Amino acid sequence: MSFDFSQISAPFRMQPGLRRIAPGSTQLTPSRPNGRHLREKMAVLASTSYEALVASPGFDADPAFRAIASEASLSAPAAFEFEGPNRCAAPRLGWSIRDGHAEGTGEAAIGDLLASLPAPKRATALLCLAFEEDFAVIDGATATIPWLAVCLPSRWAPEDKVGRHFGAVHTPVADNALLIEAGERLARLVTGPDRWERFVWTASADPRLHQHPARGEVRWPDDADAEAIAAHASFRHEHQTFIPVAGTGQAVFTIRICSEPLDAALRWREDAQRLHDAIATMSPAVLAYRGLDAVRDRLLEALKRRIAVLPSAP
Repeated sequence: MSFDFSQISAPFRMQPGLRRIAPGSTQLTPSRPNGRHLREKMAVLASTSYEALVASPGFDADPAFRAIASEASLSAPAAFEFEGPNRCAAPRLGWSIRDGHAEGTGEAAIGDLLASLPAPKRATALLCLAFEEDFAVIDGATATIPWLAVCLPSRWAPEDKVGRHFGAVHTPVADNALLIEAGERLARLVTGPDRWERFVWTASADPRLHQHPARGEVRWPDDADAEAIAAHASFRHEHQTFIPVAGTGQAVFTIRICSEPLDAALRWREDAQRLHDAIATMSPAVLAYRGLDAVRDRLLEALKRRIAVLPSAP
């Protein structure tokens, strides 16, 4: 997914950045056979499904499943179908869950993975595998997050967020005053009838999609010059959207992660300029939160060189 660098502005500020989704826009991306998202999600679910698939006690996720299946029928046909409690299918993957049992003739490794999980988690695991997106439910009345199916987090732990208030979830975020102050209002907004999206980005030393903090971290090389830092850097970006769950006051929060080498992401001089100016105006707290404090100056130097040589956008 190419990133729209017009979403980057300077001076940089931590803010919600919500905008209404254009009519007809798709919110779901079916997993590609042997695709990167599918492979990384399978590895996570095979080893740490208890971290990725979490819910508050007694929470009924069926309305969320139904909302995702309804959206899939419009924007991602045959990716996911929901028939009722613990009965769902991912036709593109060739697998389904019937009363807790995995059935199908798709890739054997997917069936083996589903069968290895506790029966109550199999439907949620199939949902995760069917799409490149991860999912969470936001409850508008309580501003809490009672359910998450997140295999590819960005340096945060899903198991630590489940059941918590929106404000508490964002407490670790640097320069978070706007997010916390607007927490309950934002929760009511995104769980209403309208559809919203936002974009999040960073430069990262870690190219992996899956960045659970307990799995270790790829760090910037010590004493590397500006070009070595740029060669090591990945441009990581997220497309986040909200799907209303009819009749519940809830919304499904979708998160699609992409990560690509920095130089592959920067196509035009204007892209490099926007990224340079945003990083140059980040506060020390944001730089530290994003792991950019130690490489800021070298990264800015590398971006200046690319501004000088990249072509202008047509």
